[in-house]
Amino acid sequence: MLTISCAINDRPYELTIDPRASLLDMLRDQGLTSVKQGCGMGECGACTVLVDDVAVNACLYLATWVHGKRIRTVEGEVKNGQLSPVQQAYVDAGAVQCGFCTPGLIMTTTAFVESCRDNIRNPEDITPEDIRRAHAGNLCRCTGYDTIVQAVRQSLGQPASSQDITKSSPP
Repeated sequence: MLTISCAINDRPYELTIDPRASLLDMLRDQGLTSVKQGCGMGECGACTVLVDDVAVNACLYLATWVHGKRIRTVEGEVKNGQLSPVQQAYVDAGAVQCGFCTPGLIMTTTAFVESCRDNIRNPEDITPEDIRRAHAGNLCRCTGYDTIVQAVRQSLGQPASSQDITKSSPP
């Protein structure tokens, strides 16, 4: 067993973990159920979380690697009972159906939007193809992807429009 320190959703933790444990298992052991076990191979994105603001597949990421780092899950994006702008955009666009993939998609979108802001990219210059490419590691069986692209566009402050979106084409 190994002891690590990290911050999860802005709360400090000191945890004793099995050095072979995945970040997914560690987070689930802490009661964070938004982090889903999907494929277990880093292909579906259901387990996506942010580690120091970078989207990672928690199923492939060893828990020991988060020592001294900051982890964000979808639970931590709600502030004072209010959904984050990205979460609200998903609701507004109807980009949720069964919900299994939604937490991972929201965290990927959060990382994408923050990266665009940090790199001072003009949101108007970001195309639906840029959005699809940024979300290529997240699979959704229910929505057909067009509402996901619309939610990301709304998160970027772009007008919701489906004219540039090909229905049912994966991100």
